[in-house]
Amino acid sequence: MNAVFPGSFDPITSGHMDVLTRAAKMFEHVTLTVMHNARKQGRHLFTLDERLTILREATSHLPNVSVDSFGGLLVDYMAQQQKGIIIRGLRAVSDYEYELQIAHLNRQIGEVETVFIMAATRWSFVSSSMVREIASYGGDISEMVPRASARALKVKFADVYTERESQVHSRTMPG
Repeated sequence: MNAVFPGSFDPITSGHMDVLTRAAKMFEHVTLTVMHNARKQGRHLFTLDERLTILREATSHLPNVSVDSFGGLLVDYMAQQQKGIIIRGLRAVSDYEYELQIAHLNRQIGEVETVFIMAATRWSFVSSSMVREIASYGGDISEMVPRASARALKVKFADVYTERESQVHSRTMPG
């Protein structure tokens, strides 16, 4: 059976990777799909092409995972790809309430099922938006994201990371 793991992945986090890796063990094939909306253009840190590149690098070690994108309703994508299972990761009860509502809608309008996978406890506090914020201040995000995301974030915020490293270096130099 094949499944789709949809999201914006701006950027993909270690929590996403945890859910994806576990889903890849449960399903024959998993398609990681970047859902994009032309009306939300400019709201993401990374462009669609950048996100796809990051995702392909981050998932290259998973032979039964592919990366794709789609700009419409998820149920339409599912019908086009002839896939019937949606994978959604959950971090907390608050995620469940929102995701349950969407799962019911997807089932009603598209006859697709949703499988929820709880993110490992160590990732329950990690979100893409928090990672972006920490990175925007030059903070260490290396444990919160796969290497591909960490490199891309450091490139996006190169000035901040360079400044922070200079400050740390000047404080540790004997004077």
